Amino acid sequence: MRKAPTYLLTLQAQDRGGIVSGVTSFLSERDGFILDSQQFADTETGRFFMRVEFMASGPRFSANVEKLREEFRPGAERLGLEWSLIEKTTRLKVMIAVSKGGHCLNDLLYRWSTGDLPVDVTGVIGNHESLRALAEWHRVPFHYLPVDNQNRDQQEDRILQLIDETGSELLVLARYMQVLSDGLTKALKGRCINIHHSFLPAFKGAQPYHRAHERGVKLIGATAHYVTADLDEGPIIEQAVEPVDHRATVDVMVRIGRHTEAAVLSKAVRAAAERRIFLNGKKTVVFR
Repeated sequence: MRKAPTYLLTLQAQDRGGIVSGVTSFLSERDGFILDSQQFADTETGRFFMRVEFMASGPRFSANVEKLREEFRPGAERLGLEWSLIEKTTRLKVMIAVSKGGHCLNDLLYRWSTGDLPVDVTGVIGNHESLRALAEWHRVPFHYLPVDNQNRDQQEDRILQLIDETGSELLVLARYMQVLSDGLTKALKGRCINIHHSFLPAFKGAQPYHRAHERGVKLIGATAHYVTADLDEGPIIEQAVEPVDHRATVDVMVRIGRHTEAAVLSKAVRAAAERRIFLNGKKTVVFR
């Protein structure tokens, strides 16, 4: 027996009265049954965020998602909502960019290939050939786009072209060791996630494990964040730390760090795929 489809409504707006009642009334009038609802009002920024999963519970419900959107639009405009309404099974299209380190790519492709990560991987971009075999073993197209100071503009234009051609909604930098230009970061605002091998904002930039070792830290970590023109300062999505002590060498820290990076990045990509992340100025709202 085919399982009844579920739908996902996400929205944000300047906080005002009537948003929650507007959404719940809209669904109630159409025999929509709410399965899960999360909301957050940020009193500092004055923004309101909401994520609702729902399904049909009676004859007035239209299973046509386009019709639901058309019917929701007038009320959304009246309330000033930025919103999206999709079938929950709609998979986020993701392009992945890499350099030489394969631990994050390997984790993402494994989770995707086993059905654990609900995305469609549209391709892998590499500025080195090192990870072609891994991508192609998973039957994912690999695009070799070497980059230097002379061809950076052309290389980034090709990245945008690939994203457009494949309909990719998110670019994941899975240890892609290149700083994106301001132009590319602006073009991908809110659509590019990076994993940084540090518990930001500490130890930004290169060789964080070496600098962490020099400082004798007792926690190392990883941070997944949206990419902005400010290096390693974009809105944070997910973080994790692991304890270390005085016996930990740089190599031990790197090994622990790689495991943490892969886990944090996959959590961030899953949150994006499940439409749980909302940009909120320099921060994010992430519903669990």
